[in-house]
Amino acid sequence: MLRLARVNIQKLDALHSRCFAAVASKKAHEKDIAQGPARQNESFMANIFRGSLVPTQVFPYPDVLTSEQKELTASLIDPFERFFAEVNNAARNDENSKIDDNTLTALWELGAFGIQVPSDFGGLGLNNTQYGRLCEIVGANDLGLGITIGAHQSIGFKGILLFGTPEQKEKYLPKVASEKVYAAFALTEPSSGSDAASIKCRAVKSADGKHYVLNGSKIWISNGGMAEIMTVFAQTEQTDKKTGEKKDKVTAFIVERSFGGVTSGPPEKKMGIKASNTAEVYFEDVKIPIENILGEEGEGFKVAMNILNNGRFGMGATLAGTMKECIKKATEHANNRVQFGQKIKNYGAIQEKLAQMNILQYATESMAFAISQNMDSGSQDYHLEAAISKVYASECAWYVCDEAIQILGGMGFMKETGLERVLRDLRIFRIFEGTNDILRLFVALTGIQYAGSHLKEVQRALKKPTANLGFIFKEASKRAASTVGLGGTDLSPYVIDELQPYAKKTAACIDLFGQTVEELLLKYNKNIVHQQFTLSKLANAAIDIYAMIVTQSRASRATRLNLPTANHELSLTKALTLQASDRALMNLRNATSSYHQELNKEMSLIAQSVCENSGVHTSGVIDLN
Repeated sequence: MLRLARVNIQKLDALHSRCFAAVASKKAHEKDIAQGPARQNESFMANIFRGSLVPTQVFPYPDVLTSEQKELTASLIDPFERFFAEVNNAARNDENSKIDDNTLTALWELGAFGIQVPSDFGGLGLNNTQYGRLCEIVGANDLGLGITIGAHQSIGFKGILLFGTPEQKEKYLPKVASEKVYAAFALTEPSSGSDAASIKCRAVKSADGKHYVLNGSKIWISNGGMAEIMTVFAQTEQTDKKTGEKKDKVTAFIVERSFGGVTSGPPEKKMGIKASNTAEVYFEDVKIPIENILGEEGEGFKVAMNILNNGRFGMGATLAGTMKECIKKATEHANNRVQFGQKIKNYGAIQEKLAQMNILQYATESMAFAISQNMDSGSQDYHLEAAISKVYASECAWYVCDEAIQILGGMGFMKETGLERVLRDLRIFRIFEGTNDILRLFVALTGIQYAGSHLKEVQRALKKPTANLGFIFKEASKRAASTVGLGGTDLSPYVIDELQPYAKKTAACIDLFGQTVEELLLKYNKNIVHQQFTLSKLANAAIDIYAMIVTQSRASRATRLNLPTANHELSLTKALTLQASDRALMNLRNATSSYHQELNKEMSLIAQSVCENSGVHTSGVIDLN
């Protein structure tokens, strides 16, 4: 055992010497070293990348709302539901590619545009969990209208809430909360989509230092044609205080249309979310007062990422509501449609679809509210989980809506049923606020970076072994025990007895996950960033592990509280764990298998050939010469 421990420590030492911070800059790393040990990261998902179990954010399932907050939320549910039943018409909004003025006025009166703005500034003052509950209602009824609300507050003025000075908040929050002033988030450009740091829009500081002059354009801006206030990101010239070197860095600005020079193009014609206004926005010599910088000069990328990370949980809550409505329509049809002498709900093919749809909805909702309640309890470590929830929710919602259409058959394909509109609306959610492809890489590389930082701690300890014997032995013992199948992750203290066998399946996935991360780093070191086929498999395993964890936690809570839904939640959790654990293990094994390395190589060659030949590149099946 001791020899095996020494071998593992030697591997760790070699691995550390070649490991790198996958998504952090060298300067940021040096800053962290200078500041000393970082605070403990409580992210459950970040820690499994380094083979550690930190359960505080997932066990027990979070429950942070006070009785007063629950009462307030309950008092808002009925007005929101009545608005969608009596005032809003989603089909009309879609048909007209516009929300009519009366509907928008009713939304303002409802307080829907200022849900998270503090009451002192005219908003409802709700926290993230309360906001998520209302998002579910919006998602169940009209995603196009939901984009108008979300683009306004989830990202449009969210930067002012997160980074605004007291003066900025005093000036702008009352406007966007209750004075019918719309907000937008202007980041994307023709040459800058997922690569947000490559933006071309530019702001030049005046000689007297009192304002910036902004020029450039943004595309596909939600609320872009109607927003009077925008959070805009532009390149600015910054001088390094230490070296004096001048570099371009992104800065965030609060821009008012009233500044002059701000114009917008016609509404874009889109596949879905037609009711939302999407337009190109142009900036020509826009004079921005220096006091309208949001955050620090040159720190705009940080502002943008924090805004997006902060709002992603809301997408999960919204789409959990969408799935509920799709399931409701599918269930109503299955309960009433008769074919071959039986109601179709009795057929196994339909039962399998309904079960799977509910499993995915339960996991999506569990993720969204675990994250929101961690955020409300003050957590700063939710970015990996939020990215996972966005990917999971957007893909599950598409699947659920598609299967609902399948259950309804021809009726589901008809416009009057409403599901075709929902399917069109859903397609954008896998693209905007971080494409799912990029977010998978974000999950994998951010987790790998964290694992790498831990290995640096091991190396530092090895340089002074007598002073760090306890730490070194702990690390060696953990890896040695895991290698020979002893020890490992133990979830048994956190779940109820009935879920113990399922928790063991999840624990096995977590153990293999940590081992796989180390193996991949040892093999690829800094070149891991180029192994996107492999990183995607790692991210998929992470997504499945998080789904298992949050559902096991939530179902355990339901059982302990003796909720009437407890047995059903247990069934959903068991089924999900059986599916997700198999997928996770498969993805982890494939990530390091020679077979999949060969397959990845062939897939890459095929893609290169297709691109070089501008499409399909095969000989004709029939000789027409």
